[in-house]
Order: sequence, then C-alpha cells, then structure tokens
Amino acid sequence: MDINEQITRFQTMAEADPNNELGHYSLGKALLEANRPEEAADSLERVLQLNGRYSKAYELLAAAQVRMSQEAAAIGTLKKGYVVAAERGDVMPKEAMAKTLLELGQQLPEVDTAVAGDSDTSGSTSGDGTFQCRRCGQAESRMEEAPFKGDLGAQVYAKICTRCWQEWVGMGTKVINELGLPLADPKAQEMYDQHMSEFLQL
Repeated sequence: MDINEQITRFQTMAEADPNNELGHYSLGKALLEANRPEEAADSLERVLQLNGRYSKAYELLAAAQVRMSQEAAAIGTLKKGYVVAAERGDVMPKEAMAKTLLELGQQLPEVDTAVAGDSDTSGSTSGDGTFQCRRCGQAESRMEEAPFKGDLGAQVYAKICTRCWQEWVGMGTKVINELGLPLADPKAQEMYDQHMSEFLQL
C-alpha cells in the first residue's frame, strides 16, 4: 500500500469517526511522511484534543511545526510532550523530543523523577484489583488473563486495563475493515499489530 493510498484510507477512518484518535494519528503520520506538514499538524492536533497523553503525537506535531518554520510553536509542543512522555515512561518519544529541544537551543523541562518512567513497567495493582492503565492513566480493572499469546499479548495484559482493551477490540474491527487487512497474511498481521500498539500506546 503506497503512501497516497494509506492517506486516503486513514482519511476515511477519521472522517467516519471524528473521535477516532487512531485514525487521526495514522493520518497525521502518513501526511508527515508525504511531506504535507500543514495537513499533518491539523490531524495531530486533533489527536491531542482527544487524548492529551499521546506522547508520540506531540513528537510528530512538533516535527510538522518545524517543517513549517513554526519554531516557537514547536518548542511549546516539545516541552509539553517531553513532560508527558517522562510521566508515562515513553522512552523513545522522550529522547527524540529532548534531542530536538537541544538542537533548538532549549533546556529540557524539569520532570518529577519520582514518577518518571513508572508507566513503562507493569501496572501497579492495588488491593481492590485495580491498577494504573498505561493508555488511559486511570485506576481500572485488570484483564483476567492475556488476551492472546506472545510478547505483545503479555505487554497488553501487563499494561492495559479491561476498558481500553475493549475499546481496541471495536477499533481493531474498523482497522481490518477500513484497510482491508487479510490477517492470514503476515504483513497484514504486522500492520494490525502496529495499529494496536499505537492505539494502546505501548
């Protein structure tokens, strides 16, 4: 699937459901890859309106703003995104945004080292059976078991609450239908897993 076909399909997803953060994120990412930063920025800003904890969206939005020569806006996005990534334990987006901030001559924002990185490990379970979900950041009920086998299934079980997983089940059906993914094809399964990881912010 070439980049223009991806853009068309992601546009369909986003337009069909304006609250589909994955659709907007995937569209923004594809538009950025196609060197269409103005449109990419619109999609990525919508992602952050829907979910202000989506650290990778901050990283990509700042990249789009840099390409548009909007340095001041990019710095603001990077600083906010850096703090979010640090709080969530999102190492790769945090390091990428730190690199860009330093290249722009900025100091890195201070973060609470007591909580930074905590979300990158398994959720901490409380006495009532709830734990802090990596995606929503809330104390929610944990799944009774891993939803499927393998390393990715183990990550989902360790970090994602039952409610967010159920949201993905519905979203995953949309991904399969909108992108026409035959999951018997390993490449299609890989694309499906990528969208799952992006939606659940693993």
